[in-house]
Amino acid sequence: MARLQPRKRNSARGAGAAIGGIVLILFAMVALGFLALFYFSAPQKPKLDAATLCPVSGPDGITVVLVDTSDDLPEPTQRQLLGMLEDQVAALPAYYKFDIRVLDIAGGRSRSLFSRCNPGDGTGLSEWTDNPRIARMRWLENFRQPAKDAIKNSLSSAKSKSSPIMGAIQDIAIDQFSSDAAKKVEKKLIVISDMLEYTHLYSQYPAAGDLSYQRFKRSPAYLKFRTDLHDAHVKIEYVQQTEAAIDTVRHIDFWREWITDNRGVFDGARRLQGAR
Repeated sequence: MARLQPRKRNSARGAGAAIGGIVLILFAMVALGFLALFYFSAPQKPKLDAATLCPVSGPDGITVVLVDTSDDLPEPTQRQLLGMLEDQVAALPAYYKFDIRVLDIAGGRSRSLFSRCNPGDGTGLSEWTDNPRIARMRWLENFRQPAKDAIKNSLSSAKSKSSPIMGAIQDIAIDQFSSDAAKKVEKKLIVISDMLEYTHLYSQYPAAGDLSYQRFKRSPAYLKFRTDLHDAHVKIEYVQQTEAAIDTVRHIDFWREWITDNRGVFDGARRLQGAR
């Protein structure tokens, strides 16, 4: 009988090892379950277009900046605008599009210098499911730096007497605000200009007459530049003009009426530092 005792101890050890193994397997299964739950419950990133960095289903929001390049911008104004526009880029939410444009004076339209979505800078990404460092590098190289370069280039003057601001805004509305996807998202337009419309159809220079909206409605420009802003919020960064004596209060009020008449939301006007 004494010889049978070691066998009992070995059996006990085997049973204990088996129970321990089962516990470890159960623990591993629970851990994997938690990891799977964390992975599948994390917000799914949209699939992005390789060229625009926008979701293939369309951007979550759109910000367009139009810079009037028909004349030089004063140096203080340029410095203020550089800071303001770089803040716009830095604060743009992920998957929102940023489009910076200048006047296409010859075509009476606008010309895009940069148009991409913010792909996300890696902030808030998990090391378990993503690579924040790679996301940050992609944001810097493909979005932030090209946007900053475009902002600097947009402030270069094209030197022209014509200033087709209405045509440029109409072009933006058709190009960026009119799709079914764009109609469903937040839209913002920032216009940097002295806002002096000047084409052969209609002119706001003092020699051409008053700034009343009724005079504009009698001009051929009223129907030609009639557009639908699709409830986009429009803000004017107002460059003060020294060469043309103009009632700036009435001038801004004209543009408030024009924006509202074309189904936009007027978000006000701010006088920039410096004057040209």
